[in-house]
Amino acid sequence: MHFAAFGLFAAALIVCVIFDLSVIYALLAGLLIFTLCAFKSGHGAKDILRMMLDGVKTAKNVILSLALIGMLTALWRASGTIPAIICYASSLIQPKTVVLMSFVLNCAVSMLTGTAFGTVATMGVISMTMGIAMGAEPMLLGGAILSGAYFGDRASPMSTSALLVSELTETNVFENIRSMLRRSLVPFIVCCLIYAAAGFAAHTGGETPELGSLFSKELRLHWLCLIPALLVIIMSILKIRVQITMAASIISAAILCLALQRDSISSVFLAAVTGFHAQDAQLASLLDGGGITSMLRSMAIIFISSTYAGIFSGAGLLDEIKEHIHTLSLRISAFGAVLVTALMTSGISCNQTLSIMLTHQLCRDTEPDRKRLALYIADTAIVLAALIPWSIACSVPLDSIGAPDSSLLAASFLYLLPIWSMIKAAHEKAHAVG
Repeated sequence: MHFAAFGLFAAALIVCVIFDLSVIYALLAGLLIFTLCAFKSGHGAKDILRMMLDGVKTAKNVILSLALIGMLTALWRASGTIPAIICYASSLIQPKTVVLMSFVLNCAVSMLTGTAFGTVATMGVISMTMGIAMGAEPMLLGGAILSGAYFGDRASPMSTSALLVSELTETNVFENIRSMLRRSLVPFIVCCLIYAAAGFAAHTGGETPELGSLFSKELRLHWLCLIPALLVIIMSILKIRVQITMAASIISAAILCLALQRDSISSVFLAAVTGFHAQDAQLASLLDGGGITSMLRSMAIIFISSTYAGIFSGAGLLDEIKEHIHTLSLRISAFGAVLVTALMTSGISCNQTLSIMLTHQLCRDTEPDRKRLALYIADTAIVLAALIPWSIACSVPLDSIGAPDSSLLAASFLYLLPIWSMIKAAHEKAHAVG
């Protein structure tokens, strides 16, 4: 019965993909399917409702963080923080190094914002625009941007994915991030070498576009605009709670809006809720976005997905599958089992959040060390979702920057990280046995 329920859920997801419908419809259908399945297993309405609430409690901090991230990304635009970062960074880009710098700069912005979608909507768009103007290959640019966007989506203190993993595994997010950054060092260096070589080999010539004058049409750019981003860096180093860090950055950006950009209090509040909207059409195409409303879809996905986690745990719907995964782990290692599970859940769920939750549900008994399990999930479920063409983790970023689907072939970091993690896990296992 349980396998049939997952089959129906997968069918609902496929229908949404084929007809280009929101994945939320499939998630709601899945909620109904799994609720009925729990009923058939002998659980009452009150019991099932309690399971759902238990699941939501697990994700409540992530949902709050999403609202704060929406406000932060909007006010970073309105205060001039993102334009200032882009202008300072763009001076580093040359035609022969545009692919490499697209990767590095998107890594930097994703580490600051913690969101792949927010990164591709800002630095990703800028990188693609500048790269094409310089004659770079769109496939290479798309792969570099996608790799950079998910570098920080996985390992930033602002990342809801990293926060979700820490909440599920009951581990410290800053300790997890240190482990993630150490694990990603070698893949990062190899990616830089690949993109540097590819950029020189595929270079066809072009000019560096001037962006400062474009941003200056509506915004006053000053070094003070970097303060909200610097606060995030400093407070993260000091291990100050993520929500407090984001709140401090939001407040500083709001002050810059009022004092430097001369915005009214009402316009700042409106931007925080509905996002930044530039009056100039060309600037709007590069900079518009953010706001709490931009996060409502993600918040709905996490809310519904978290009820699944509660039902799966309380009703034991995953017990049979978990036994198969545990048997697999004995054959190919715990990391190998997490990797296979993450591939499966990423393909079925079509979104990163549910893939993370399902992978944790299925593998939490496979790897008893919670810190190690958190790292395994970060090295698989967070990045592999971006390699599934029909997943929103892949389609939304590529559509945002206008990159071809073939860019997936050039998203080197998303391949190298799981491969390197598998090598490291095998080495750790051999060392432990020895």
